[in-house]
Amino acid sequence: MTMFSRRSSGLFARADAIPLVPLALGLGGLIPFWGLAIGLALHGVAGYRPAALDLALATYAAVILSFLGGMRWGFAARAGDTGMNYVVSVVPSLVAWAWLAAPEPWRLGGLGLTILVLGPIDLQLVRDGLAPPWFGKLRLVLSIGAGLALLLGAASLVRH
Repeated sequence: MTMFSRRSSGLFARADAIPLVPLALGLGGLIPFWGLAIGLALHGVAGYRPAALDLALATYAAVILSFLGGMRWGFAARAGDTGMNYVVSVVPSLVAWAWLAAPEPWRLGGLGLTILVLGPIDLQLVRDGLAPPWFGKLRLVLSIGAGLALLLGAASLVRH
């Protein structure tokens, strides 16, 4: 028996339906990604130059990658894991830190690819029963949304 089993509270309830609060907060977390990426595509916005938007976007991405690693750590701790999930949980923040030292546009491109790759990797948490069934769908949607915004930001810096 896994920590998260399929439960039904009604005829049409689905265990993999994303709860409203995590969905709303997750989608809200995409606003800075897209707002900053669009600002870069517009060559700056509201008096902010592209360099400032680039730094803000890269920093936000690094914070989110650290958060994603922390989630994996939390799932591992709750399940009593003693191994690989702890190791994997520190990788996103270390990779993000390394990308922060890269020059533009590599910084945003690397952060975008890291987020895109991490989404499918995090599906293993659901397969292992460490995360609820809806978590995988939410992670994929958010990874695609954030990753594409970062790649747009990187592409916008190439055009400058």
